Amino acid sequence: MDWLLNLYAAQPFWLWLAVGVVLLAIEAAASTEWLLWPAVSAGLVALIAALAPNLGLPVEIGVFAALTVASTVLSRRLIKRVNPHDEPDINDRDLRLVGERARVVEAFVDGRGRVFVSGAEWPAEIEGAGPLAGESVVVESVDGPRLRVRAV
Repeated sequence: MDWLLNLYAAQPFWLWLAVGVVLLAIEAAASTEWLLWPAVSAGLVALIAALAPNLGLPVEIGVFAALTVASTVLSRRLIKRVNPHDEPDINDRDLRLVGERARVVEAFVDGRGRVFVSGAEWPAEIEGAGPLAGESVVVESVDGPRLRVRAV
C-alpha cells in the first residue's frame, strides 16, 4: 500500500490515469454505457492533477465526482436531443415484434390462440372476439412467451 501512496505523492496524474483506463476497460468489456463518463472524468482529473499537483486527494475526488455527475447528466440530455426517437435494441427480438402484422394459425378460443410472425409461431392472447385462422392481427405487446394481439 505504501507504493501506491508514494506513487500518488510523487505524481497523482498516474493514479487518476490508471483509474480512467480501468473504468474504460470495464466499459469496453461490459458495454454498459454507464462507465464511459466516469472514465472520461478520471482522465480530466488526471490532466488537472498534472497541471496542479498540489490540489490534494479530497479536492481531486470532489472534482472527479462533480465531473462524473455533470458529464453523465449532460450526456443523457444530449443523447435525447440528438436521437429523440431512440428505437429498441435491434437484438431484442421480442420488442421488434411490437407493431408487426401476424397471421392467425390457430383460431382464438376464449381469447387464446396461436399466430405466426417473424418466422415463428407464438401463443397469443386477444381481448374480445377472436379472429379465425388465416386472418391478420397486429402484435401490441410481448408478455413473456405470449403475444398480446389486436384484430386488424
